[in-house]
Amino acid sequence: MDASNPPTANAMRRALRRARDGVALDLAEAAVLLQARGEDLSDLCASAARVRDAGLEAAGRPGVITYSKSVFIPLTRLCRDKCHYCTFATVPGKLRRAGHGMFMSPDEVLEVARRGAELGCKEALITLGDKPEDRWPEAREWLDAHGYDDTIAYVRAMSVRILEETGLLPHLNPGVLSWTDFQRLKPVSASMGMMLETTATRLWSEPGGPHHGSPDKEPAVRLRVLEDAGRSSVPFTSGLLIGIGETHQERAESLFALRRVSRAYHGVQELILQNFRAKPDTAMRGMPDAKLDELVATVAVARHLLGPTACLQAPPNLVDGEYERLIAAGIDDWGGVSPLTPDHVNPERPWPQIDRLAERSAAAGFELRERLAVYPEYVLRGEPWLDPRVLPHVRALADPATGLANPDATVRGLPWQEPEDLPEAYGRTDLHTAVDTEGRTGDRRADFEDVYGDWEVLREQVLAKGAPERLAGDLREALAVAADDPTRLTDDHALALFHADGPALDALCRIADDVRRDAVGDDVTYCVTRNINFTNVCYTGCRFCAFAQRRTDADAYTLSLEQVAERAAQAWEVGATEVCMQGGIHPDLPGTAYFDIARAVKERVPGIHVHAFSPMEVVNGATRTGLSIRDWLQRAKESGLDTIPGTAAEILDDEVRWVLTKGKLPAATWVEVVTTAHELGIRSSSTMMYGHVDTPAHWLGHLRLLADIQRRTGGFTEFVTLPFVHTNAPVYLAGIARPGPTARDNRAVVAMARLLLHPHIPNIQTSWVKLGAEGAAEMLRSGANDLGGTLMEETISRMAGSAYGSYKSVRDLQAIAEAAGRPHRQRTTLYGEVPAERRAAALASDGHLPELLPVLD
Repeated sequence: MDASNPPTANAMRRALRRARDGVALDLAEAAVLLQARGEDLSDLCASAARVRDAGLEAAGRPGVITYSKSVFIPLTRLCRDKCHYCTFATVPGKLRRAGHGMFMSPDEVLEVARRGAELGCKEALITLGDKPEDRWPEAREWLDAHGYDDTIAYVRAMSVRILEETGLLPHLNPGVLSWTDFQRLKPVSASMGMMLETTATRLWSEPGGPHHGSPDKEPAVRLRVLEDAGRSSVPFTSGLLIGIGETHQERAESLFALRRVSRAYHGVQELILQNFRAKPDTAMRGMPDAKLDELVATVAVARHLLGPTACLQAPPNLVDGEYERLIAAGIDDWGGVSPLTPDHVNPERPWPQIDRLAERSAAAGFELRERLAVYPEYVLRGEPWLDPRVLPHVRALADPATGLANPDATVRGLPWQEPEDLPEAYGRTDLHTAVDTEGRTGDRRADFEDVYGDWEVLREQVLAKGAPERLAGDLREALAVAADDPTRLTDDHALALFHADGPALDALCRIADDVRRDAVGDDVTYCVTRNINFTNVCYTGCRFCAFAQRRTDADAYTLSLEQVAERAAQAWEVGATEVCMQGGIHPDLPGTAYFDIARAVKERVPGIHVHAFSPMEVVNGATRTGLSIRDWLQRAKESGLDTIPGTAAEILDDEVRWVLTKGKLPAATWVEVVTTAHELGIRSSSTMMYGHVDTPAHWLGHLRLLADIQRRTGGFTEFVTLPFVHTNAPVYLAGIARPGPTARDNRAVVAMARLLLHPHIPNIQTSWVKLGAEGAAEMLRSGANDLGGTLMEETISRMAGSAYGSYKSVRDLQAIAEAAGRPHRQRTTLYGEVPAERRAAALASDGHLPELLPVLD
């Protein structure tokens, strides 16, 4: 601690006055207030309590302090970390000597849960060590013997059984989770949690520190988990462990980090402020306990920083009965309290009796009310915070008016299952035509202010990066290298060329066009295809997407299998060789629905190529079915999938992705999906969406990554440039993104894609949907050789505000090639020759449907 350098009296007076006045505190002021004692601490607590009371009043529960009646299920006490204060984690030998298995058995788990349900508990707090199989062979052997790929798979399986057989709501604390882990566990839990503990990196990195030797305690890793939870719309519990050697400055920094994540995603449902208590038989057994004043001051400062809407908790079993002081400091929750199981992390500290806790809360002027594992705000919001598969279990125990626990609810098991079929068809099956004739029903989604996270935080984040600098690199040298051998372009060369303009840009495009001619010849290729977007219901929260709708929005729709198959049959009749199918991440969509869609098309039109399911959809399907990405793709291939679109890439740099999207897959997961697909013989396109909050450096990194993947797998059929359409994009409407790329940007990106991907990806496609006929022709003179498809219907770009229509005829595409002075040729998805029968059908119909009408009611 930094008690040797106390704040001056003037600094304390100023900070207290600002707290009383409700002025936003800065980091230095927070560090000062963490050291308040005596009358100063009383002053600080009084202002913090007023902030808390205002929040409770606004939430409709004035004078209420909450708790959750729970059972504590320590699924395994094995852990790969070595925290120097922990008595929860143990070693396999000790478990064996005590007669325990490496994990609690299903029977043991359910016995605790059933007894808890009989006592009226509603929460099953499942806690365990981090990734024990990575350290302990015994843990790996146990999982293998019982048929689980990893610990997360066992957590998921036990959560399902708890929901079905007892009715308790799982609250999961499995430690550090990846983005994919969140997708796996969200459907089986009401909420999750992981303590941040501290952002003081030295306590992890320096020998002797409390977290040294613990890979999962690196602060940056734990902050990433909190962000991934927010991106995945998981109600999440976090907090600090105070008194483990951090300074007041470091503690203040930790609180600010928690505030930043909370503001950005609105997903932090509660913060636990926990005081360190030394335990025997640990490396830190001689370290003094955190004093109560330290905890009280931390609670009060946290209340001021996090504001009236935050839910703050302090465990009542760690404060020796000093309940009133914590209430006075601004808490509004006591956390999980169990009438059955001990606090296995602090077994020497028994839970208080709930009646006693109610008495002491009442003495401080507060009514004690029971809540669920998920906080009432999230219960009332429902989707996307609660998965449809667990929502019925939550509603069975919740008071529908308040979102708190219903005291009269019967705790009993309810069926948990993945949906077996596509949701019933509904909504605007004519949207693909109406968007051109009638326009959109509204300019934005009904939940615009909530589903995307906090716009102001994003705005600050983008502004902090500043505008991209225009580099003054040696363009003459870079152009010479590009003309001689584009594979020798360095990053400095490439960045200089990305900024080329005027005569230099013209020269760049001529060089790219020459490389194109040498690589693929002069033919401009195109595909006769139909887009089928089978649903636009989606809660992922991509901030650039105007296509996604809530199920209750006026423009929402979902097609049936019959409607999808009928659209494919119509396309075949007019000469199509391909259907391209993608949809929103519908919350009711079963993971097997993708197999059903591919199978339905192939059964109806055996000869058509099924180009379907973006990497985001692949991950969604895999997590919903419990299959690995590899196994899911293999099943999809067996069902009729031929290739996948390389969409959902946007920019393969997470710094940009987390501005553009709230809940979409990280770049590394996109790479995993496409490389796995390639290994299975499922080829894909590759894409880049540009012109929003990105810079040429991001374009360069993206193209270098694609070239590297292609060198390893050879699986990309083409690279597709996707200029950002800004008109209806939420991130533009919020004032954060640029209004799309300039004409200069488009030429430079196409030319540089040709050069940087040479010779690995020979086909560069331009988008007439986004650029129009004249723009596409210009791109054909800048290094592109492909025009994509006729589409027949196109909804995604049109919903975003593209002005270039929903389809092109064969003759339209040929005219674009002719405008560029080039011959044209129809191709297959894999750039092969099109059978004569297909070419004739396409020419006879001009490659488009005579009428685009709703297929079925």
